[in-house]
Amino acid sequence: MEYHFKSIEEKWQAYWKTHQIYKTTEDYSKPKYYVLDMFPYPSGSGLHVGHPLGYIASDIVARYKRLQGFNVLHPMGFDSFGLPAEQYAIQTGQHPARTTEQNIARYREQLDKMGFSYDWSREVRTSDPQYYRWTQWIFLKLYNSWFNYKTQRAEPIDQLERQFSKWGFKKNTDSVLKHSEQAQHVVFSAEQWQQYSELEKNSILMHYRLAYLGDAYVNWCAVLGTVLANDEVKDGLSERGGYPVERKLMKQWSLRITAYAQRLLDGLQQLDWSASLKESQRNWIGRSEGCSIKFKMANSTSEIEVFTTRPDTIFGVSFIAVAPEHEGIAHITDTNFKSALADYCKTAKMKSERERQADVKTVSGQFMGVYAIHPFNGALVPVYCADYVLAGYGSGAIMGVPAMMQEILDLHSFLIYP
Repeated sequence: MEYHFKSIEEKWQAYWKTHQIYKTTEDYSKPKYYVLDMFPYPSGSGLHVGHPLGYIASDIVARYKRLQGFNVLHPMGFDSFGLPAEQYAIQTGQHPARTTEQNIARYREQLDKMGFSYDWSREVRTSDPQYYRWTQWIFLKLYNSWFNYKTQRAEPIDQLERQFSKWGFKKNTDSVLKHSEQAQHVVFSAEQWQQYSELEKNSILMHYRLAYLGDAYVNWCAVLGTVLANDEVKDGLSERGGYPVERKLMKQWSLRITAYAQRLLDGLQQLDWSASLKESQRNWIGRSEGCSIKFKMANSTSEIEVFTTRPDTIFGVSFIAVAPEHEGIAHITDTNFKSALADYCKTAKMKSERERQADVKTVSGQFMGVYAIHPFNGALVPVYCADYVLAGYGSGAIMGVPAMMQEILDLHSFLIYP
């Protein structure tokens, strides 16, 4: 018997839509189960094969859990705000609101034809003002909050202003501020705080806000006129359009998520996750404990500060490597090596941070023509610029210890402290 798929699919999909059989309502008699897919960006070309590849798998899980008696929430949405919509509008000469609406309709049609069990009453569109008004609301909450290291929680910024107005700030104060790693510790009295202008007060408070404006190295694409995420850059070019991208120091809004590192690590222990998944999350959180060591430069009054999680390996140091963006490069590089270093830094800055960290097979560096003095034995340690060193990690400079020396030290530590 022939299967007339077209008529059968149309009939039952119309029935599903009319009766809203996948709409989720609150039912406290059933256990809850949430199935969430990655929202697609609705381009003009429609879905590609990678979309249903993941959506089919999650839909199977959603259907299976419904049959098991779970109250399943399986929504869908569209990541329809930002650079792709702008570029498509520029290329086609149409308003992005119009093209985005058309593209979403096309995606919705294709998804419905595949018979996915989505609850479309929960649809989210990131280009909808009713959605992004809440992202703006969240930003203002973060901007008007600071992290109290003593209570390990966010608190209103005006509370901090009242403390400054009453007590000022001293480095050795017993207040909650001494627990803050995020401040630049500008010392001032209560009287001085009250005399500061609004601009001066805001400048100090910016070192405490959870959402703050600061200098950061970003992937800047001059042609697109915007900053790109690491995922949007490949081989020094923008994924969209193939335009040149460079690493550039610019003012950026950032979130002080590192303040929550310990809370995230502590909470991770309470999750019923696999050991491997927990370890990947610890690596993502990236909290490191170590110390800073200052190396004086030979034949110079300058010095290099390095951060290390293993200060016990200092006797095995064979070189120092600094990030291409390190602010001290121009001052300490030997004149004869400045040209070669400039070329190296230009090439390095064309790569994203992800590329610089992932490309471990082609680790490179450029000798800067200078040496640092080992703080214990006085030996001369060569200084290199290396693209695998990131300006945002520690002080933007590391000390290199040969692998064999590292293994010997690890073995020595094990024998002493088994």
